[in-house]
Amino acid sequence: MASKIGLIIRREYLAKVRNRSFVVMTILSPLLIVGMIVLIAYLAKVNDDETRVVAVLNESSFFMEEFQPTKNLSFVQFEGIGLEEAKDSTNALEYYGLLYLPNEQNVEKTAKSSYLFTKDNPNTNITQKLENIFQRQLRQDRLQKLGVSSEQFSTVEAPFEINLATFEGEKSMKGINEIKAVIGGGFGYAIMMFIIIYGGFVMRSVIEEKTSRIIEVIISSVKPFQLMLGKIIGTSLAGLTQFTIWIISASILLALAVMLFGIDLAQLSGDSPMPAGPMGAGMSQIEGMDSEMLLYAQEILDIPWGLLIVSFFIYFVLGYLIYSSIYAAIGAAVDNETDTQQFIFPIILPLMLAIYVGFFSVFSNPHGPIAVAFSLFPLTSPIVMLMRLPGGIGEGGVPLWQFLTSVGVLIVTFLGIVTLAAKIYRTGILMYGKKPTYKELVKWLKY
Repeated sequence: MASKIGLIIRREYLAKVRNRSFVVMTILSPLLIVGMIVLIAYLAKVNDDETRVVAVLNESSFFMEEFQPTKNLSFVQFEGIGLEEAKDSTNALEYYGLLYLPNEQNVEKTAKSSYLFTKDNPNTNITQKLENIFQRQLRQDRLQKLGVSSEQFSTVEAPFEINLATFEGEKSMKGINEIKAVIGGGFGYAIMMFIIIYGGFVMRSVIEEKTSRIIEVIISSVKPFQLMLGKIIGTSLAGLTQFTIWIISASILLALAVMLFGIDLAQLSGDSPMPAGPMGAGMSQIEGMDSEMLLYAQEILDIPWGLLIVSFFIYFVLGYLIYSSIYAAIGAAVDNETDTQQFIFPIILPLMLAIYVGFFSVFSNPHGPIAVAFSLFPLTSPIVMLMRLPGGIGEGGVPLWQFLTSVGVLIVTFLGIVTLAAKIYRTGILMYGKKPTYKELVKWLKY
């Protein structure tokens, strides 16, 4: 039995890797992916370098020095002209918009009567920056009426961040859980894409052999179960080969592209300018930012990468075997790829739920009931559990019993689904000219 399965695996693997389209996509895909990343980064940088100009016609005695330029927004003051003339000048000079502040008795009335005129609906980021300027001045004016001085107001406005630390006394950082969930989600997303792409390959391979009647010759020498298992493993090995080449070549190409074009993929730009203040304060802030970045880097390095990579392969293999068995059974049940559409959505639905529900639940509460349930349910656990594992196993991370239960349930589910899929495969592989229904598939399971 093992020798026959080995021959089928070898045949499927060589048939895939020698296919011209496989070779072309193996070479082109890293180039296209890296090219797309570099293009998006370049376009984002070009777009971010654009500075929008807003003309300001201030007829009031307020907000005289509030509109200071930032990196992506500058202001031009109009004086001694009317509103209509200011509108015409703004259009003629092709400024982004005109901010009009009428002459009113106080700050409140001036703010409520002000308008931003633009050619079409304004950018949300621009309006938010302008609203922040008005809000700060209104807050200051209201506090001054209550007897708060400008110096006191500056003290009131000073931002506050709570100090974070573990019980062992180590400093904690905000957003680390989200970063870990994104890292784990990246591994989970890779599994989902691999299942969809290469599970589809298994299904199409079965359909092709079935429609060409080659399958009738093949199953005269091997059992349907052996054929199905050989196809699944052979296709998965071909996929792993392609996947490995993609990762290595794309990483090298991306590193070369970043060095050649000088594009910072981590953070292309920032919207906020360097805060005003003495040089010493600025340098102190920079040093603080560097120290914070080092702490974030240390937190990322402290992620149990060995556990994460080993777990990735465990969940990858078990998850792929489960879903590819279902794909193979569907391929055996139908005569052409068009007939598979009614069966595909129920397969993809758990994967989509795992990605979207997993992100929402793990981001907010990685140990909550939803995150735990989805990380134990076998059709979603390969993705959701990987989102939780960057926190480690044990105290503060995934409890050991949950990890072992998740893997154990996956193994049992794989054995059960392979057994059921083999029954559908055995019956459906020789069925021609009839569209199967869910009712008929249930009957096949009883044979």
